Amino acid sequence: MSKPIVAIVGRPNVGKSTLFNAIAGDTISIVKDTPGVTRDRIYADCTWLNMNFTLIDTGGIEPDTNDIILSQMREQAEIAISTADVIIFIVDVHQGLVDSDFRVADMLRKSRKPVVLVVNKVDSFQKYGNDVYEFYNLGIGDPHAISAASRLGLGDMLDEVTGHFDSAGLEEEEDDRPRIAIVGKPNVGKSSIINKLTGENRVIVSDIAGTTRDAVDTQVVHNGTEYVFIDTAGLRRKNKIKEELERYSIIRAVTAVERADVVIVVIDASEGVTEQDAKIAGIAHERGKGVIIAVNKWDAIEKNDKTIYEFTKKIQNTLSFMTYAEMVFISALTGQRMGKLFDVIDMVRQNQNLRVATGVLNEIMTEAVALQQPPSDKGKRLRLYYITQVAVKPPTFVVFVNDKALMHFSYTRYLENRIREAFGFRGTSLKFIIRERSGRNEG
Repeated sequence: MSKPIVAIVGRPNVGKSTLFNAIAGDTISIVKDTPGVTRDRIYADCTWLNMNFTLIDTGGIEPDTNDIILSQMREQAEIAISTADVIIFIVDVHQGLVDSDFRVADMLRKSRKPVVLVVNKVDSFQKYGNDVYEFYNLGIGDPHAISAASRLGLGDMLDEVTGHFDSAGLEEEEDDRPRIAIVGKPNVGKSSIINKLTGENRVIVSDIAGTTRDAVDTQVVHNGTEYVFIDTAGLRRKNKIKEELERYSIIRAVTAVERADVVIVVIDASEGVTEQDAKIAGIAHERGKGVIIAVNKWDAIEKNDKTIYEFTKKIQNTLSFMTYAEMVFISALTGQRMGKLFDVIDMVRQNQNLRVATGVLNEIMTEAVALQQPPSDKGKRLRLYYITQVAVKPPTFVVFVNDKALMHFSYTRYLENRIREAFGFRGTSLKFIIRERSGRNEG
């Protein structure tokens, strides 16, 4: 089941970023007193009472504005509303109820999503308690009094938010069809790829970056298997604020990747691999998804016998954290290697679900330790006792050791490489959990 997505929305300067940071437990958003400082929408993986969810912080909504930045913020917030499972609508007790709050409430009502109304900056219930009741006039449920800055009232609010997860229809996904998210910067050819795979123009394709407004699910049947492709083309562009477009594509990617088994990161061959591509690929890597790098518009590149090798090397350097990703060089325009995509998707899915017997894993680990001594510190050497696989999607291994602090990242990577040498696991990340256990013959 994919993680629920919770979006914090509201007018500028009501405390969205402060609340986001209080829940996420980290100062991730920029917090200033100037309205509209949070241009960026930022996401974080959060947990409340063993319930995991993805939290999205949005720019403020100004329902009627000609200001370009504010109207872009409104569009960001609209995307958050359309992709969220539960919405936290935050208002300001100091400012009281204003016309814009009613307009935002109308937008939220139309979404038919569960909404938790939160009245922020209630540092003293004695002082502001009666003012909270005014917000019943919005007609979207009981107002929850909180102070994000002082972290008051957050527990009751999160109980309410997580209480909506079942009713948001999150359990209905008993769908075992492979889900493939197609992500990437605007205008790299994501929609063209889906159109080629379906054989019909189901998704609007245009040379303008970001023509497709919302993520679209497309069913494709290939060799008797039904696949669901999640397209995440960028937004239509009202002006040329490039960073805004990049932020749209990042948040789109987060919500699509969350629902997918395999992620195809599309790179424009004529542009080469960029830092933005690395950010988008990193989202799939962090969430342990299967990853395929599709280099599109390969037909437009002048080639010699070294072109693919050089391009592959550049991608692996920029995406050095995920050298396991499969790579395909395609052209959605001419159909070059498009048929191969399904073979690669099937192979990656198989590797995501691969299980290795405990006995075999421990043989590999024993051999790895014999070939390269584990690190030591102040006379104490790391000992590896036992390894076992505990999950798939992604394949997850628990390693029992004498001292977690001695299990350096580099040695975990060495162990991962040995397992990959034996079993491949192409296209999928591997997750390692290190646990301490006292040994029988320490010394």
